[in-house]
Amino acid sequence: MTDLIFGLDTFGDVPEDDNGTLVSDATAIRQVVEEAVLADELGVDVIALGEHHRPEYSISTPETVLAAIAARTSRIKLASGVTVLSSDDPVRVFQRFATVDALSNGRAEPILGRGSFTESFPLFGYDLSDYDVLFEEKLELFVKLLDEKPVTWSGTTRPALTDADVFPKTESGRLNAWVGVGGSPQSVVRTARHGLPLMLAIIGGQPERFAPYVDLYRRATEQLGTVAHPIGMHSPGFVADTDEQAKELFYPYYKVQRDRIGALRGWPPLRRAEFDAEVGNGSLYVGSPDTVARKIARAVTALGVGRFDMIYTVGAQPISARLKAVELFGTKVLPQVRDMLTEK
Repeated sequence: MTDLIFGLDTFGDVPEDDNGTLVSDATAIRQVVEEAVLADELGVDVIALGEHHRPEYSISTPETVLAAIAARTSRIKLASGVTVLSSDDPVRVFQRFATVDALSNGRAEPILGRGSFTESFPLFGYDLSDYDVLFEEKLELFVKLLDEKPVTWSGTTRPALTDADVFPKTESGRLNAWVGVGGSPQSVVRTARHGLPLMLAIIGGQPERFAPYVDLYRRATEQLGTVAHPIGMHSPGFVADTDEQAKELFYPYYKVQRDRIGALRGWPPLRRAEFDAEVGNGSLYVGSPDTVARKIARAVTALGVGRFDMIYTVGAQPISARLKAVELFGTKVLPQVRDMLTEK
């Protein structure tokens, strides 16, 4: 368990400055780059940037921001979290990540998914009634592209390809691509069928409830004769000097974000008691370095995963608090988790 990979995820949430004013999208994007540079310096293994097309988030093209990060870092893996493959073109996604891979000397890691929001579908001219077939077909094509050989493919969601060679090639010969899954058994089996690593989005409730999906992935790869890669999980969290400080810095902004999304999905407004329960026993990793480290160690041990990513921005937490959270994650949380797992 000591070779566990640790990452930080963000959607480029637009933060406040220290005067309580929301910054511009441009400032928010530059801020993510600074946070990634800090994470690289502190030994965090991965930075993952999610794709969104909503006013709360500044990142709509993760690969563009990852390219900027590549130029200023030396070791951190550069991932998406996720790339919404359903409303994109697999060939262009491959080309963009192969380019990031070149700029970073082999550190690019696309995580492909259907996305938790649907704004990209009408934005790029896709019909939501094709939601399932879009991802199924495009993932099939992307997997073929990973072999970096001429591709022949046909489907219903894009023009066919005949002996098409795609450039640039990677130096290693293959991108390390993952699939992000939110809790659908069909998605787990699909990932296993393609022989790709699985990233579980665990954003609420006790993480142990995802144990059946971990087991399903492993059983499916065995039955299908594909490779059972180490499984990853990502969950939201926030680190400050003390538990109380972390909760008070995180909760007001988290509630605004949660209630805004909840209004679209029919959820009731978030209550403080519900938040506290999720911090205590669910999938919010909010607290002091010791508290967060112990909770991460429990979760990865319970599920037997090989990677843990913390979504360190959920709402407009101030820039200074975000930087401190990244610093504490790298300097305090990760060494403690590694020590705990070594003891186990």
